[in-house]
Amino acid sequence: MKASTDTEFTGHCLCGQIRFHGVYDDDHGLKACHCSQCRRWSGHVWAAILPKSLVIEGEPAWYRASDIARRGFCASCGSSLFWQRDGSDIIDVAAGAIDSPTGLELLGHIFVADKGDYYQIADGLPQDPAE
Repeated sequence: MKASTDTEFTGHCLCGQIRFHGVYDDDHGLKACHCSQCRRWSGHVWAAILPKSLVIEGEPAWYRASDIARRGFCASCGSSLFWQRDGSDIIDVAAGAIDSPTGLELLGHIFVADKGDYYQIADGLPQDPAE
């Protein structure tokens, strides 16, 4: 991740009812998730950051997609915005919902064993079959 610990970010859903801001956490890079749930959730690959801090304005709706986590979205426009593991205070933020310039850099891919059969990953970044 190119952002420093002092780099703030802002973002929002498509209609603007859900807005957020926070600070990047340099201990975690941006990775693209290719699991079937993330592909269904986002329409393709889900890439998210783990922020050091996050403030959400508006009230996202939450969907329990598995027995370990929930996913947050805008109930008005349907934008996929957040992912949160059960028992964690940290909420991952969809990289695509962050305002540009993001200062982010993709570091690798996870759950590539579950990726769609309609594309290849050819960027030379590390690929983890599971996580």
